[in-house]
Amino acid sequence: MYQLVEYADASPEVRVVYDDIMATRKTDWINNFWKALANDPATLKRTWESIKQIMAPGAIDPLTKEMIYMAVSVTNQCSYCIASHTASARNIGMTDAMFHELMAVVGMANETNRLAAGYQIEIDDQFKTV
Repeated sequence: MYQLVEYADASPEVRVVYDDIMATRKTDWINNFWKALANDPATLKRTWESIKQIMAPGAIDPLTKEMIYMAVSVTNQCSYCIASHTASARNIGMTDAMFHELMAVVGMANETNRLAAGYQIEIDDQFKTV
């Protein structure tokens, strides 16, 4: 496990990213994910720039993006990402009912994905795209 780089101990280039994270998220703290990545400032910066762009409002609303992130995190069994994106989703409006329904969809998708893969089911022509 890597040391977490606290703001007070961060290099100037890491502090620039930390400041942007706090300004963008309207918060006064940096979570452990970013503190761990700060051990490699280039990875920290690249990852922050990507996530800031991808998770910004667009054709898909922010709550839906957070719930997609949760679904992938559950499937990949990333406890940290599940916790952080569940908190984010709840902060922007995800209800308990939405959470339960999302988990049901995730469970069903994983089950049917494995069945389709195991049976090596050929894709229907109607489902193929050009």
